[in-house]
Amino acid sequence: MTRLLAALFPSALIVFTRLVTAVRADRPGCVPEPVQRIYYANHASHGDFALVWSVLPATLRRTTRPVAGVDYWLKTRLHRFMAQKMFRAVLIERLKPQRGCDPLAPMTDALDDGASLILFPEGTRNTTDAPLLPFKGGVYHLARKRPTLEFVPVWIANLNRVLPKGEIVPVPLLCTVTFGAPLKHETGETKAQFLARARNALLSLAPEATQIGESDR
Repeated sequence: MTRLLAALFPSALIVFTRLVTAVRADRPGCVPEPVQRIYYANHASHGDFALVWSVLPATLRRTTRPVAGVDYWLKTRLHRFMAQKMFRAVLIERLKPQRGCDPLAPMTDALDDGASLILFPEGTRNTTDAPLLPFKGGVYHLARKRPTLEFVPVWIANLNRVLPKGEIVPVPLLCTVTFGAPLKHETGETKAQFLARARNALLSLAPEATQIGESDR
């Protein structure tokens, strides 16, 4: 039964996501291709990765895995089953006091196995009025370790209104997932330079009102 649920869940998740959000993909900078990539997105809901995942072609979904925090996804048996068996999530340790090894290792291991990743460089859900929280350094270190890998900015619009923090019943609302042009780590590029470039690339995909709000800060 467990295996059956795990096998059926991806299709059920896609159907549910599309019914609730009528999600639409916009690809001004990146078309789906069978190449290994890291999709990095803004983060406002635990459903963010499902939205990105749902608009990828089936062939790419099979090799694309979300990156998620151990502290949340292993806290109960149900969470653990969903993360490990259904989502095939790459689980990382976000709490520094509990880190005993390289926090990037699970991601680089997954990349070495041929997977693409969906990650959220803000590190946690954004519940503020700012369009983006500051990026954590992990995305830079990952780009430096894999300089030939494409990092694709992905802006998720409206999902925070479909499934606000603390709510379990979604509100049907049209969502869009916008894919920008891929970028790579450039030789000699510092951590601050790369993070600023990556963040600006993601922010440039946001609705105009969101960008105006950022520029006013």
